Amino acid sequence: MTTETLLARNAALAAELEKATALVVTLTEERNKLRASHERLRQELELLKRRIFVAKAERIDTQQLEMEFLHKLQALDALDARLEGDVEAAGSPDNEPPPDDTAKKKRKPKGRRDLSLLDLPETRIEIADPVYEALVEEGKAERAGFCDEKSRLGWQRGGHTRVVVALVNYKTTDENGNVTLVTAPAPPEALPRCMAAPSTLARVATEKFNDGMPLYRLEERTAREGLPLDRGTMSRWLDDMGGTLGATVVFTMRQDAMAHSFCFACDATGIKVQPPRGQQQKRQACKKGHYFVQIADRDHIFFEYQARETSDAVREMFRGYSGYVQVDAKSVFDILFREPRKDDDEADGCERHEVGCWAHGRRKFWEAATASKEQAAREALIRISRMFDLDEQWRGLPHAKIKELRNRHLRPHVDEFFVWATEEYDKVKDQRGLLRSAFGYVVRQEAALKRFLDDGRLEMTNNRSERALRRVAVGRKNWLFVGSDGHAENTGALMSLIASARLWGLDPELYLRDILRVLPYWPRDRYLELAPKFWAKTRARLVAVELAKEFGPLTVPPLETAEQKSGAD
Repeated sequence: MTTETLLARNAALAAELEKATALVVTLTEERNKLRASHERLRQELELLKRRIFVAKAERIDTQQLEMEFLHKLQALDALDARLEGDVEAAGSPDNEPPPDDTAKKKRKPKGRRDLSLLDLPETRIEIADPVYEALVEEGKAERAGFCDEKSRLGWQRGGHTRVVVALVNYKTTDENGNVTLVTAPAPPEALPRCMAAPSTLARVATEKFNDGMPLYRLEERTAREGLPLDRGTMSRWLDDMGGTLGATVVFTMRQDAMAHSFCFACDATGIKVQPPRGQQQKRQACKKGHYFVQIADRDHIFFEYQARETSDAVREMFRGYSGYVQVDAKSVFDILFREPRKDDDEADGCERHEVGCWAHGRRKFWEAATASKEQAAREALIRISRMFDLDEQWRGLPHAKIKELRNRHLRPHVDEFFVWATEEYDKVKDQRGLLRSAFGYVVRQEAALKRFLDDGRLEMTNNRSERALRRVAVGRKNWLFVGSDGHAENTGALMSLIASARLWGLDPELYLRDILRVLPYWPRDRYLELAPKFWAKTRARLVAVELAKEFGPLTVPPLETAEQKSGAD
């Protein structure tokens, strides 16, 4: 074999080897991609299985984490020097020591509940012995009291009542003997020409929007109680009631919140909206709208309906407000916090500061720790848990003292966390998966997540907004959809009043009944007095006998002066 032949053969083999090597590299890359994709799918499947079959709550074994990161906890404890002494020196708002940890333990059962202590109508049933009753009638025995009296919890169908509004006729006779009949003027009503009294309107609204009862079930129940009341009629009642209260009480509440609130906590969720149907229009699927819940300083709760979840809609909701806004990292809220462009004609000139939610950040680490058992995710959980534990110790202290304690003891933990999180994110930022998402979230939200350290009134989480949205979530499962965009706005007004009433410890049904009773008589410039925040004080100034009646004259108390308000406070 000649030299030229050997050289050609070697060149051919080298070319084949190069192709084979390139093919191996390509196949190896594809294999690695498939493995990574398989691992991501496995993590998602594990997370879904845990949510479905184990629990939706973000539960973790804290004892296991404490054992696993014992040395890390010891290092974190070094940042908590003299913490106990500072908390004891701070005291409570009433200069009392903070409650002992033993008070949080589960209370010892006290036995069966004594029903006789409850304020309930009583039906008494006396059990007699027929033989001895006969002896009593013959005079051969006598009753000697009762023994072994037991109370049972019963129920009676209250049923509806008929409220008759009778207008008195008056007959007068003049000097010429002419007779004139005069009828007393009809009392004003919140919903004129409505068949339902304020108590029934409040009952229907509370059943649906507080308890999640769809109208078709209310229709069936009222039919069993002997009252044929169709769902269409009740739907019109709710629409009119929401529109009336939304344009009066809720509108004034929102003006007060925009002018005086320190912080808004906001979140959003979807709702199905029935499309308009004409005579020639075919049936269509429901479109999607959105409810934005806004909690203003634990004073008011609003459910604002928007047909589309866009940045423009968010900007219009907060137009004219300056202060703190606590939200998650959804992009539609970014427009509230960025500096306006010079050519932006829609800017309102107000300055808003973003407050992040540590619960959202923790949730992403929990998902990574649950699905992939990542060590870094588990360490993040123990670090964040330590922050929550510290902040919980100061709950109930004056706001200035909370800020001082946070800066002294909690800020070092927060700063150390972000230094560590940035280093960990650099390790995984080129890898797709739950761990990169978790670290990427907290690193990008660092400024917002640190914002709660600025003031003792700010909270670490936005959980209160998510709790408020549960009412909408329950509604989606029961009454399914709203009839139109306008109906959705009126529904939001009713849900706002009900949620605000619950926030202030009021019975939503009794509150709505009273508001519908007094609204026709109340001055337009004093609607804020009817808000749940001020209703207990306003109700105490009304005449109880007049308020108890569904219709009729109502005496509106005079506007309180500044001296009276300060004296009452």
